[in-house]
Amino acid sequence: MGVNLSPIVEAESVELSDLRGKTVAVDAYNTIFQFLSIIRQPDGKPLMDDQGRVTSHLSGLLYRTGNLIENGIEPSFVFDGKPSELKAGTIEERIARREKAKAEYEKALEEGDLKKAFSKAQQTSRMTPEILESSKELLRLMGIPVVQAPSDGEAQAAYMCMRGDVHASASQDFDSVLFGAPTLVRNLTVSGRRKMPGRNQYKTVTPEVIDTGRMLSDLGVTREQLVDVCIMIGTDFNPGVPGIGPKKGLKLIQKHGTLEEVIAQTGYEIPGYEDVREIFLNGPRSDDYSVKPGKVDQEGVVEMMSQHGFSPDRVRTVLNKIEAARKAESDRRKQRSLDSWF
Repeated sequence: MGVNLSPIVEAESVELSDLRGKTVAVDAYNTIFQFLSIIRQPDGKPLMDDQGRVTSHLSGLLYRTGNLIENGIEPSFVFDGKPSELKAGTIEERIARREKAKAEYEKALEEGDLKKAFSKAQQTSRMTPEILESSKELLRLMGIPVVQAPSDGEAQAAYMCMRGDVHASASQDFDSVLFGAPTLVRNLTVSGRRKMPGRNQYKTVTPEVIDTGRMLSDLGVTREQLVDVCIMIGTDFNPGVPGIGPKKGLKLIQKHGTLEEVIAQTGYEIPGYEDVREIFLNGPRSDDYSVKPGKVDQEGVVEMMSQHGFSPDRVRTVLNKIEAARKAESDRRKQRSLDSWF
């Protein structure tokens, strides 16, 4: 789930058109989980084909990723590798929450409470090997770069952004800024009208951009100090200090400068904080990747999606729009290059 820094971080709302011509490294697991959670039937069940195979993720990857490319945004999807041993506790907690939500979902269905059932069903999403492999297959067929991270996908995406190979890291989590991404885009693939959890209310979700340098300047801390703040709050790699939230953690670091000094002055016990800090600042990254888009394999995509019950005509429509958008963007770049000579 990552660290929630929203109480102390102000993001800039933008339109997709503001990101035209940009490349983004997408946190694949985070995004696919969003699709699995949001794209469901009224009773909470995920979309499935006639063989009972989940297709919610395929729908999201085809239509919503296609929409990004139509808007001149080129994504690369970065997939998690082997998780850090420090993440074991978080993974166990997620499994427990998922099992609890599953039981509550089934109970709500029995009681005929579809609203509650849908809400609980959203919390039962899980990444199976089949979902993982079919996601990668579809992306490759669509000509979208697939990047394999050695460990945390957000760390790899941030590294690609730091190197200037992409404009921004795209994720719902704020961890990207801790990993060093100069620019983070949130709500990139989930923008639109969304139901608020637990309430019969809707809100409009728009993309948000966080300029890490500006954010750190506004907070009056360095990236290293922000990492220390988050270690006190609690991350996917450590439980944090009870009673410490973003605002209190920030004040402590602003006052004392380092986590070591906070511990010395307060007596807080934060075992293994050095290891957590190392993950965020110097965790595993890879140079073995490419963000160059490939050609769309129209027949391959149509065949794959048809096997999962998608309309071939609708699929072709999306693919034609992708190819047209890429050509238009290429033409714009060529024209800008020509104009620069005059």
